[in-house]
Amino acid sequence: MSDLLARHRAVMPNWLALYYQEPIEIVSGKGNRVVDAAGKSYLDFFAGILTNMIGYDVAEVREAVERQLATGVVHTSTVYLLRGQVELAEKIARLSGIPDAKVFFTNSGTEANETALLLATYARKTDQVLAMRQSYHGRSFGALAVTSNRSWKNNSLSPLNVHFLHGADRQLRQFRNLSDADYIAACVEDLRHVLATGVGGDVAALIAEPIQGVGGFTMAPDGLFAAYQEVLAEQGILFISDEVQTGWGRTGSAFWGIQNHGVTPDMMTFAKGLGNGFAVGGVVARGDLMDGLHAVGLATFGGNPISMAAANATLDYVLDHDLQANAARVGAILLDGLREAAPRLPIVGDVRGKGLMFALELVDPATGAPSPELATRFMEETKKLGLLAGKGGLYGNTLRMAPPLTLTEDEAREGLGILLTALETVNA
Repeated sequence: MSDLLARHRAVMPNWLALYYQEPIEIVSGKGNRVVDAAGKSYLDFFAGILTNMIGYDVAEVREAVERQLATGVVHTSTVYLLRGQVELAEKIARLSGIPDAKVFFTNSGTEANETALLLATYARKTDQVLAMRQSYHGRSFGALAVTSNRSWKNNSLSPLNVHFLHGADRQLRQFRNLSDADYIAACVEDLRHVLATGVGGDVAALIAEPIQGVGGFTMAPDGLFAAYQEVLAEQGILFISDEVQTGWGRTGSAFWGIQNHGVTPDMMTFAKGLGNGFAVGGVVARGDLMDGLHAVGLATFGGNPISMAAANATLDYVLDHDLQANAARVGAILLDGLREAAPRLPIVGDVRGKGLMFALELVDPATGAPSPELATRFMEETKKLGLLAGKGGLYGNTLRMAPPLTLTEDEAREGLGILLTALETVNA
């Protein structure tokens, strides 16, 4: 492994982060577990950054891909009819709830968000965009412009004129003691103030994650985006929901994260889990917005036959096995267990999440300040105990976990035991 790590460092950029003091190579997987090159097995609570949505070696997905491979057609591009692409678009349009919806497929969430921003700025004829503080929408030039996390932002250059809003920052002193209703009212007042003072003329759209991914699974209280949408509608401002991490039933309480707010957006972006590891992303939007562009467009790899086979099989599996309900049921075991234990563990500053998308925020027990050092220790402990977790948050002190939606109740209890043992070790 040391040889592979040395080779990695020689040819890969040094900003390409690796988890763990001794990084691992994952060589096989089955169900909700993976095995590294040393033969150690792990219960996977991060799923390739929420991407292996229904676990590993799923027969339905593997067989769908093998059937497509057997045709000899791995790629054609969107200049030809793609049956799998049409079938998947029909399903997503129907599930979206967006009127007269149309779908455009991309290769990633970053590219999906770029497409949505293009559609919005073109339709509204303005470069002004609203986004949320602590947000992350991708690593490309436009996506970074609407990202509000300095750790992920390489420069201030931008093709967009962006204004950032409150809504997922209740840790700030001025919001900390507010009820949900009072916090929503304060955020809406701030939105109105931004529109009265910070912008010039029309605004294209608000882009927001219902639950912030890189931000550490921070989230607005349910109902905030409905209140925002009322204000946006007064000026015709579009709403883009970034569902790259929150889609496909992961929150348990809704199929799309934004539905927890009672909102139907103008557009939604998606990626990650839909392909269960195969590269796929896209935008589902109102037909008039999607059809509005005047220039010719295509996607060389978007809607690729192999990715479409995997994505169709994955989405069918999610629906056929009601994995949204499983996320609610199994997620409750984990969240309830962590919340019950938190009061006796001073290093736990917060437990938050919905369904199978939950996080632990670790703090210095003496000061309450964010502690990335404790988060790093926790990661090492869970690795020793055979569980993979993720890390994030504005200050790098949040452990974020999003197991496959196929996680069983027994696996949830096993994982909870590992998490509690690691917390107790780090807390000691």
